[in-house]
Amino acid sequence: MRTLIINKFLHANGGSETYIFKLGEQLRKMGHEVQYFGMDHKGRCVGNRVNAYTSDMDFHGGSKLSKLTYPIKTIYSKEAREKLRLVLDDFQPDVCHLNNFNYQLTPSMILEIVKWRKETGHKCKIVFTAHDYQLICPNHQLKNPITHENCEKCLGGHFMNCVKGKCVHSSTAKSIIGMMEAEFWKWNGAYKHIDKIICCSEFLKTKMDTNPLFATKTIAMHNFVEKVEPKEIEKQSYVLYFGRFSEEKGINTLVETCNLLPDIQFVFSGSGPLEDKVNQLKNVKNVGFQTGEALDKLIREAQFSICPSEVYENCPFSVMESQQRGTPVIGANIGGIPELITDGVDGRLFTSRDSKQLAAIIKELWNNPTETDNYAKACLNLERDELETYCNKLIPIYLGGG
Repeated sequence: MRTLIINKFLHANGGSETYIFKLGEQLRKMGHEVQYFGMDHKGRCVGNRVNAYTSDMDFHGGSKLSKLTYPIKTIYSKEAREKLRLVLDDFQPDVCHLNNFNYQLTPSMILEIVKWRKETGHKCKIVFTAHDYQLICPNHQLKNPITHENCEKCLGGHFMNCVKGKCVHSSTAKSIIGMMEAEFWKWNGAYKHIDKIICCSEFLKTKMDTNPLFATKTIAMHNFVEKVEPKEIEKQSYVLYFGRFSEEKGINTLVETCNLLPDIQFVFSGSGPLEDKVNQLKNVKNVGFQTGEALDKLIREAQFSICPSEVYENCPFSVMESQQRGTPVIGANIGGIPELITDGVDGRLFTSRDSKQLAAIIKELWNNPTETDNYAKACLNLERDELETYCNKLIPIYLGGG
């Protein structure tokens, strides 16, 4: 089978890129052909045979002239259609697997795939993995950046609320563009050509299903986990947070929690805009952004880890990576996080933004190693799809089942 994986970024940038790289690698191991389409970038590490990509679009930089053309390019991209057609004609894919594409690539690509199918008679499926809320919320987060409150006002296609709330970068102008993009593609009907929508949580599926068109196409499949070998380790005396140091990830709440527990040692691994705030805490050791064996060791040796998000997370890799290594997670009871943690069995849940409740749970587990140890054992028995199993479930979806 020939699979064309489409994503706006073809370099390491976030969770969706981890997903597409690992997915393509595994599909090739299973004997399938894989190519990629997206933006060109100096860090691009995957691609296609004809070297056809769209121009790199940096909404936070670039020349004044390029910025003037962005409003049009974020809604419809002639360049994306032309470059994609070169790949389609050469690769002849059996499935186009869309990931993050709005604004930089635009849904105009879907129209080109449909046109190519009609002209060539090639039966190519269109599958979309929803990593966030991009098809139902113009700012992709279901969160207002000004009030910092989670928001569902645009669900059902009421995209004018994006302008009212200045939801795209707190800017009226950018929010108008976001609203226009969403309204244009709702009117155009391009999304009806998507055969299946893979949602990485049941929570995300319920939100996608508020659009009657999507409700007939959605499938909930948690993200895959990479296989890790069991190791004999000795737990150390610290609580771990690893991830981005930002408001939406709950860092402000976690900082308040740390201040309430001065006698407990915390280790933070990551980076982000709130790093200075993290560094001011006396009971926090900031080890910076870690990967590979260093991160693996940090996770395994922690008493437990924290996932304090304040946005509708879907299927955070950090929770599953921690559980896989026998480290229980205290997670915010929001979005898809509760789907990964059974409260009182393999971890604990707390009310998002409630620093006092989080502090109470941390203190309870810190003083009760037997309970934490039971959670750790339960984590190691959790059933999660490893990459090969995930791909075995994906193939029937590619073929039109699921």
